[in-house]
Amino acid sequence: MKPLLLSELPSAAAFAQIRPTLRQAVIAHKAARRVAIGDRVTLVFENRETVRWQVLEMCRVEGLTEPAAIQHELDVYNALLPGPGELSATLFIEITNLAEVREELDRLVGMDERVALRVGDDLVRATFDPSQMDEDRISAVHYVRFSLPEEAREAFSRPGTALTIEIDHPAYQARCELSADTRASLAADLEGGCPELQPLGDLPRADVGDEDKVVRTRGKVRLLRPAHPRAPGHHIAEPTVPGAAFLDAPPDLLAELLALVQETARKIEAEHGSCRVVISEAATPLRIDLFAPPRARG
Repeated sequence: MKPLLLSELPSAAAFAQIRPTLRQAVIAHKAARRVAIGDRVTLVFENRETVRWQVLEMCRVEGLTEPAAIQHELDVYNALLPGPGELSATLFIEITNLAEVREELDRLVGMDERVALRVGDDLVRATFDPSQMDEDRISAVHYVRFSLPEEAREAFSRPGTALTIEIDHPAYQARCELSADTRASLAADLEGGCPELQPLGDLPRADVGDEDKVVRTRGKVRLLRPAHPRAPGHHIAEPTVPGAAFLDAPPDLLAELLALVQETARKIEAEHGSCRVVISEAATPLRIDLFAPPRARG
């Protein structure tokens, strides 16, 4: 799939104006590309539209405006796009209780050998990004690819072909049959299609529920898990009652908020190997984003 170009991104000012509408359009677009396998694992299949959104959001959160810095983000996220004959996805292991994350993930070691796409009678094993793998540990987010042989690619679009994604792990067994909408969306990827990006000047509205989930509340602060995370391990720390910007917040509130941020950052680092903390000094209401930056492929 053709990489996303710098010239295809709006300016920061233009994105700020269209962001609410574009966000709804991307959510609607992802609906057909999001596949839940059981109650703990979700795959979101990537294409140019999903990558554009992630790059724009990352640049917004980090305040990136210089072309070189934006190009770096493009280089990282373009690596998520599928190659010829491939499907590429981000796999999320969804564990809502932070206290149980490490224990639950340890139970799923070896999952990288247990995820497959079944196309009729053909079984295509997922390939996990080796830079994210350790022998005795697994993270909560992985980048995976399904490389389909020619026969499987032809069968994928053929009416009547059974399409399922399966996980057969000793601690987790689940399967999901792909819907007609998902089949059609992914078939375009396999056919070498490079869909046009959503026009930024004429965005449809989508009535999609997408509330962030409160993970923890402590005193005057709380931790949220975004309904649509923009990066692995993404969480948001914020006051329970909207107030001043970071530079104007009272010291006791900041102390409480930063204690929550430090605790969460340590857990994200333990799961993903690193954690980035972004504080927007001018943002009102105050919020702090935490996430694991994607690793560039070697």
